[in-house]
Amino acid sequence: MPSNNKTYDMLLNLVKTRMSVRKFRPDPIPDDTINKILEVARWAMSGANSQPWEFIVVTDPKIKKELRDAYSEYNTDFIFWMEQQREYNLRHPSYQVKNDPHESLRFNKAKANWHQAPAVIVVLGDGRRQWGTVMGAHTFGRDQSHLTDGLANACLLIHLAVASLGLTSEWVSIHIEEPHKRILGVPDLLKLYLIIPIGYPDVPAREGVRRPLEDIVHRERYDMSKYMSNEDVVKYLYSLREATVPIHSASRAVTADEKK
Repeated sequence: MPSNNKTYDMLLNLVKTRMSVRKFRPDPIPDDTINKILEVARWAMSGANSQPWEFIVVTDPKIKKELRDAYSEYNTDFIFWMEQQREYNLRHPSYQVKNDPHESLRFNKAKANWHQAPAVIVVLGDGRRQWGTVMGAHTFGRDQSHLTDGLANACLLIHLAVASLGLTSEWVSIHIEEPHKRILGVPDLLKLYLIIPIGYPDVPAREGVRRPLEDIVHRERYDMSKYMSNEDVVKYLYSLREATVPIHSASRAVTADEKK
């Protein structure tokens, strides 16, 4: 079958122009649009086609704020203490605060505003369904491999579907699930994997940046000339921080001005 370059070009443009944002316009999203997004997500790949995902669509402002407050209280606490274990200049820029380290905790608790998106999609997983696949693919406990792999596939399709419809989204990782489960009435046995706020962006688009293809592709065997030593990786991490610290510093200043 001849390749369809037009379809490929559309896909490449979609993934290159898709961006995560943290500021949304309040314009509501029609139910039909949300259904189109989830229709794409349900066709994600999963082990033995076990389809472990379920979705909660939240548009009620009160519930969205409760979810954000739980995130700020528990998730941000967890991230704060994890970040304190890193060398200062390698911490996430939001946690690079001199003098009182708790200033960054207070700032980040106040900073999260994804509840202002007109809708959020909460991605759940039922680990019992992973038993549809081969036993060798299992791990036991809350982080079942085929469960999280399948959920990640569904989430990627959600982000791409959102972008294809002229919307934008954010990836809100959930480390402490229980408070969010209580708000939504999610059974204990299920995994609350991710929250995806969706809406119309209230910030200008920006060009994405990725490592060059020639740096990450090997032919036939691993090319050791491309292997990054520990020193190379540390330099790479420092370069990432140098690029993002000014952006987060500006964000911190804007947030402070908004409080006045």
